[in-house]
Amino acid sequence: MATAKKAKKPAAKKPAAKKPAAKKAAPKKAAAKKPAAKKAPAKKAAPKKAAKKPAKKAAAKKPAVKRKPNPAFMKPMTPSGVLAAVVGALAQPRTEITKKIWDYIKKNKLQDAINRRMINADEKLKAIFGGKGQVSMFEMTKLVNKHLK
Repeated sequence: MATAKKAKKPAAKKPAAKKPAAKKAAPKKAAAKKPAAKKAPAKKAAPKKAAKKPAKKAAAKKPAVKRKPNPAFMKPMTPSGVLAAVVGALAQPRTEITKKIWDYIKKNKLQDAINRRMINADEKLKAIFGGKGQVSMFEMTKLVNKHLK
């Protein structure tokens, strides 16, 4: 019977031997943490670069001057007779003509309710838009420019 007890004890030692194998996995995790520690100094180098960038931004802000409008947009343009029915016959800059067209569109509720980019043309606008019943707001400026001299 004494031999049977001894046979059981080595079996108990085998699971104990497996535990050190688990401990061997732990040092691998520690090794994985070491490269992360190496990356930390690289992060410290990055803030130094960031410190230089605000200095450049501050330098860029110094020559900031109020923007001047492009003279081509401010040049008075004479609208054609068809366009004059909507914006008036006086020579005006393109920016003012565009504003007046948008005022006309909003006043007469010609902007499409579902797709706000589209403009539904009434009789006056159809003549400007070349007979099209609906035009996108981006195409509108192209069509309006054809009526300016």
